[in-house]
Amino acid sequence: MTYLHADLAAGRWQTLPLLEQLANVGSDVARAARWYGHDPQRCEQAFLRALELLDMTIADGRWTGRRKELVRARELLCDAMAGGTTFGSDLTSLDRYFLHFAIAARAHR
Repeated sequence: MTYLHADLAAGRWQTLPLLEQLANVGSDVARAARWYGHDPQRCEQAFLRALELLDMTIADGRWTGRRKELVRARELLCDAMAGGTTFGSDLTSLDRYFLHFAIAARAHR
């Protein structure tokens, strides 16, 4: 499998705390939200990066007790990219959700 975030997939991702992992996911969600409706290619690239990071977070064995919320976030992200037809989700709302993790991660540094 080819990773967009090869250095993180090689093991560094599992050294980051959950707040930082989700803050990083959120940065790509923010990029996807920014490009949604303006530049489909950049939007899709940011979405794929966010999805990859979220998948690595879900696979991280430290977060087994939080897997339900992580998988739900993934589901909402995919729904938002598909137009929100199933759950009514949108990238702007997900950007706000993930922003809280970025703020918290910055406060813990």
